[in-house]
Amino acid sequence: MHLTIIAKAPEPGRVKTRLCPPCTPRQAAEIAAAALADTIDAVDATVADPRWKNQVRRVVLLDGRAGEWVPDTYDVVAQRGDGLGERLANGFGELGPGVIVGMDTPTAGRWLGDALRAVSAGHDALGAATDGGYWVIGLATTDPRVFDGIPMSASHTGVAQLRRLHRLGRTVRLLPMTRDLDDIADLRAHARSGNPGRTAAVARSVVEELG
Repeated sequence: MHLTIIAKAPEPGRVKTRLCPPCTPRQAAEIAAAALADTIDAVDATVADPRWKNQVRRVVLLDGRAGEWVPDTYDVVAQRGDGLGERLANGFGELGPGVIVGMDTPTAGRWLGDALRAVSAGHDALGAATDGGYWVIGLATTDPRVFDGIPMSASHTGVAQLRRLHRLGRTVRLLPMTRDLDDIADLRAHARSGNPGRTAAVARSVVEELG
């Protein structure tokens, strides 16, 4: 079983482009790097649980170049496919049953153990995001039909994905909903959240710079 972060390398001009403007590409990359670091911490904290010892492979499913931000304890697998649906399908196809989490919701890391428990018990897992998408998906068995034709980055992506899983006769454990960090409203919300971690701290710093 694997616990995988699907990510873009945090390089200016390649990540968090919906924040620009008002953010600069450098600021957007700093935010992405902070979110990635917090997500890596969340994955590490999850697999440190004794029940997952030597059972969970840590992976970064990466679009871009792996840098020093990738710990030695992680395998790096290149994303393949034209869209997110294809990239998820190919990722699960290569890695097998497990959990894939995005890099935009580091505060949701406390629920990753629930996703692993669902998958290990033979169930899928899905965590919705407030923008209509989802922040995590776990599959107990792989099947390319799970993602075929699912509209990604839409206001009904999460609902469409859940319906597809049910239509395929799969049982799904629903995880709590959380907020992505996609646009300036999300950034300001993170800055006000008072959450610990790098993402909230960088969000506060960037919002102060923006004035």
